Amino acid sequence: MSLNFFTNLMNNQLILPSPELQNSLHSASRFLAELNFEEARDRNLNHSIARPRIPHEIIFAVGGWSDIMPTRMIETYDTRADKWLICMNHDHSPRAYHGMCVLDNLIYMVGGFDGTNFLSTVRCYNPVTQEWKDNACMYHVRCFVSVCSQDGKIYALGGYNGRVRLNSAERYSPYSNQWEMIPEMHFPRSDASAASLNGKIYIAGGLDGEQVLRSVEVFDPDTNQWTFIHSMGSPRTGVRLVAYNNHLYALGGFDNERRLSSGEIYKPSSHSNWQQISEMSLQRSNFAAVVLDGKIFVFGGYDGSSTIADAEYYDVDSNEWYSVSSMNLNRSALSACVLAGLPNAKEYSYNSRIQ
Repeated sequence: MSLNFFTNLMNNQLILPSPELQNSLHSASRFLAELNFEEARDRNLNHSIARPRIPHEIIFAVGGWSDIMPTRMIETYDTRADKWLICMNHDHSPRAYHGMCVLDNLIYMVGGFDGTNFLSTVRCYNPVTQEWKDNACMYHVRCFVSVCSQDGKIYALGGYNGRVRLNSAERYSPYSNQWEMIPEMHFPRSDASAASLNGKIYIAGGLDGEQVLRSVEVFDPDTNQWTFIHSMGSPRTGVRLVAYNNHLYALGGFDNERRLSSGEIYKPSSHSNWQQISEMSLQRSNFAAVVLDGKIFVFGGYDGSSTIADAEYYDVDSNEWYSVSSMNLNRSALSACVLAGLPNAKEYSYNSRIQ
């Protein structure tokens, strides 16, 4: 019996209203997932000297699309042990094709699709108290939304409202718990990707309702204007845009013909063209990507035939990709973030599972 079986069962409309059944199924799924690595685990890890240290930074992967429905599963990745762990503090409903970012070590989950409705809702998770709460809704319903943060605010760009692709954009302040509209982008963009770099907001690729885009726009909060920069070499929807070390990386996606394993790098200060980097080991779209320990980690996604759990990271210095442990659950349309310095980091690390 697979972990995907339990995930699909937990999302069944007949089971969702029952906390007792939900808890029983979650316990069973967690037990099954832990069996997968406990059987292969070196028994010497039970000795305190052999245990991996508690990591300072932890990756959180939340939600996504698994097989035929969205999931609410949370997994955390411990880089020191190279292990993915199932977190039981899931939200009350599944969510896919959403955006996510971190402010003050709180995880904000924005928009998306719950299997029935396109969402304008925002959910906030406190990893210390392990509690979820509602925040102010966006002005617009946004599935396939692009989300990033800058100067303590969250930007939600484009997306799909169930009828049309959107070029509208809005910004959230956690202090006032309010959204405000900002100027519209030049193009409608759903399933694009956004990142902040040096005080500006970049959004790359996506789908405008007719074609897959290669164009890239940048928003300057100081001038309150959108402008274009050099277009990517390939059109990409379901792409992931990552900012690291004054560069932008556009990874994977779908070019309207096939899923992509290719990636491109761009340095905004040089105003040069995008340059190719080495390819991922797998082609994938609608995956998650984060920066941790100076490396770009990617995981999950859709490879053109099925959702995947595979994970790998890109070493900027060597221009090479290296495989790491796969997630417990195959899924695409997930979001991820990195949290640092949690006082209860052990609860999200492999150390908590070693007796």
